[in-house]
Amino acid sequence: MRHPVPVTCVAIVLAAGAGSRMGGPVKQLLPLDGRPILQHVLDAAADAGLEDVVLVLGHEAGRIAAGVTPAAGTVVVVVPDWSAGQAASLRAGLDAAPEPSRGALVLLGDQPEVRADAIRAVVDDHATRGAPVTRAAYRGRASHPVLLDRLVWPGVEALRGDAGARSLIAAHAGRVALVEVGGDPPEDVDTPADLARLRARRGSA
Repeated sequence: MRHPVPVTCVAIVLAAGAGSRMGGPVKQLLPLDGRPILQHVLDAAADAGLEDVVLVLGHEAGRIAAGVTPAAGTVVVVVPDWSAGQAASLRAGLDAAPEPSRGALVLLGDQPEVRADAIRAVVDDHATRGAPVTRAAYRGRASHPVLLDRLVWPGVEALRGDAGARSLIAAHAGRVALVEVGGDPPEDVDTPADLARLRARRGSA
């Protein structure tokens, strides 16, 4: 059952990169369990009850947008300078966030194993504690998803390249809330070997 979360949190799904390490195919649309990799991430956000979603596209934006089925109300943003790195995509996503949003939950479009319950736990913790940065932890290991409180959004303007919010998280290291969700962190699917390993583990194609 889906449990809607407060409209004060927006999910930003970063899926603008070319995925060049995959060697040719549009990574976001490669199949896993009968669904594109990116669809798994969008479905996890929906299953967690997030109703405000910004999908950030760049490389092959039209093809990717046509190949997935976002939840109703999802805002699709195309970043012209997507090749400048993940920081540009994150800025574009925050710029498109609804005005009432108190926080932005950042999801990576190449992490199909991100869990709805982990998303929900991070959002709920932020609603309670309101830390500048809230992260899921897997047996003590901090990973994705990451939620950025609106107060730290201005810091994104200074970010450059493909490091995403890492330096921003580091700047608030003493005030990062970790939410233990158990299990293993979601892995990036960057190469054919990554995808083959994930398919083998799940017994899928």
